[in-house]
Amino acid sequence: MAQTIYILNGPNMNMLGTREPDKYGRATLADVEKLCRTTAERFGFALVFRQSNIEGELVTWIQEAHAKKAAGLVINPAGYTTTSIAILDALLAVQLPVIEIHITNIHQRESFRQNSYVSKAAKAVICGFGIDGYALAISGLAGLLGIKEKH
Repeated sequence: MAQTIYILNGPNMNMLGTREPDKYGRATLADVEKLCRTTAERFGFALVFRQSNIEGELVTWIQEAHAKKAAGLVINPAGYTTTSIAILDALLAVQLPVIEIHITNIHQRESFRQNSYVSKAAKAVICGFGIDGYALAISGLAGLLGIKEKH
């Protein structure tokens, strides 16, 4: 049975493609999911892909990933990056390998976007590569887990 990874997306990510396309591009969340599924397949991962505008729902999914023995988690906390101690606490509690992803380079943006609570629980942070960062995050997670690309 394939190892499962979770890809979780925070608030407003459902607006990709129409929300500030000059910053976030024209790709939709469906495009992100397709990219993630294709990349996950290359490593033999099963994938749970979700988005929520509700902080508590993201916390519940983080706990679910632990309960279902997921191999790891990729999270774009979006607007909760700089505010959610609850998400940080959930990530610390489950002790899963976590990769934090951002479509934009948060370090080139407003100063309030540059302090990530999630980073304190993440093994790595990828930002500024657009949606391609998701593929990099999955590849990086596979590397952390010692999983090679299937041929």
